[in-house]
Amino acid sequence: MARAVSIVLVTWNSGQYLRRCLDGIRQQIHSDVELIVVDNASADQSVEVATIRNDTNRGFAAAVNQGIAAARGEFVQLVNPDCFLEPDYIARLLEVFEDPSIGSATGKLLRADGAAVDSMGIRMTRSGRHLDIDDPSIHGEVFGVSGAAGMYRMSFLRDCAVGGEIFDEDFFAYREDADLAWRGRLFGWKAVCGPGAVAHHVRRVTPEVRRGLPTDINVHSVKNRFLLRLKNEGAYLAMRNAPFEVFRDLMVLGASLTIERSSLPAFGWLWSNRARILAKRREIQSRRKVSDRELARWFR
Repeated sequence: MARAVSIVLVTWNSGQYLRRCLDGIRQQIHSDVELIVVDNASADQSVEVATIRNDTNRGFAAAVNQGIAAARGEFVQLVNPDCFLEPDYIARLLEVFEDPSIGSATGKLLRADGAAVDSMGIRMTRSGRHLDIDDPSIHGEVFGVSGAAGMYRMSFLRDCAVGGEIFDEDFFAYREDADLAWRGRLFGWKAVCGPGAVAHHVRRVTPEVRRGLPTDINVHSVKNRFLLRLKNEGAYLAMRNAPFEVFRDLMVLGASLTIERSSLPAFGWLWSNRARILAKRREIQSRRKVSDRELARWFR
């Protein structure tokens, strides 16, 4: 019997990419799919295809949560508007979920020109960064999956909810997929890469273009760097990674005090919302099934 898959697509002024993205979804050979489009108050034609329309931009995390709440599938396939799935992407990813402990999976995402690997999952560094895996030889288990085209078991998503939220809406956008991946690991779930499933991704936000990005994007990026660890990192990992994390933290703080002062509100937000952050941390740490010592191998 075919497994039902709910495709959740979040749009925000995504018109230039939307037609190709939707074509890729329509061409999927797996037949039991539904499409849920959540629009974050677009000012272009994106709103015309929306299943759920928001009056304001609620952020990527909140919009995905809306889509998941409306989903009927056993699996949820996230697709960014700037992603184009090959016709067998969903069918091939479903094949890797035979192990019930696998909560999420990704295929091989190529850059738009097809010349380079964009992501085959998420890897963590000891300096507190999460990066996309660009090694084409990767096959099998990875730390987590990118939200650009990740597939999730619905039972995994429900199990990982904290405070009623699957994707933490405090992230708004950026790093929310790494947060869910880390939480899933703490709760005993696995993530895998099935490179036979192929998609193409137009990556617009990279470190190289940071200076030209809108201020709010950089604020969220700085805020979420610390939010990710404040919620998920245990004492052992914090001590093990401290020499690397502190060095990079000082670099981020120094840049915010000098060349990127527009990012300083990130630190004010973290302080103002410390009680809510600590409440989420307490819940996550009280529910964890996997020790930091077991997770340390993923932080390199």
